[in-house]
This record gives sequence, structure tokens and C-alpha cells, in this order.
Amino acid sequence: MNLTPEMCRAARAYLDWTQADLAERAAVSRGTVRDYEANAHAVHRSTPALLRKALEDGGVTLIDMDGGGIALIQGD
Repeated sequence: MNLTPEMCRAARAYLDWTQADLAERAAVSRGTVRDYEANAHAVHRSTPALLRKALEDGGVTLIDMDGGGIALIQGD
């Protein structure tokens, strides 16, 4: 299951990260994060996975739900 733009914004807000913070940690450009979160256009297929890994490495837990969505679980 891919990370949705909405879940990306929520997880980033939980971590109190700017788009630039997430971009640096995911090794993508800030414009990529901005465009992804705004659902402005299609991004490279690896982008959601890179963003998700960076967010999880930052301390949030994203779990795939049986119904097909993703849930944000607060970290420690």
C-alpha cells in the first residue's frame, strides 16, 4: 500500500517536519514533496516508498489496514 498525500501531510505534521525536512531525509527535492502532498501530478513510482521510509525512520508507524488504507500510529 502506498502512502497517500493526505497521510504524508499528517505524518509530517506529527513529526513537526517541514517539507524541506522530509525532502532531505527522503533524498528527494522539496518540490517533489510539495507536488506529492498537493497531488499536483504523478510522481516517480518510488517516491511514496521513499517518503514513507523517511517518515517511519523519523518515528511514526504507518500500518496497512485490512480495508486497504493506511493508519498513522503515534510513536514513542
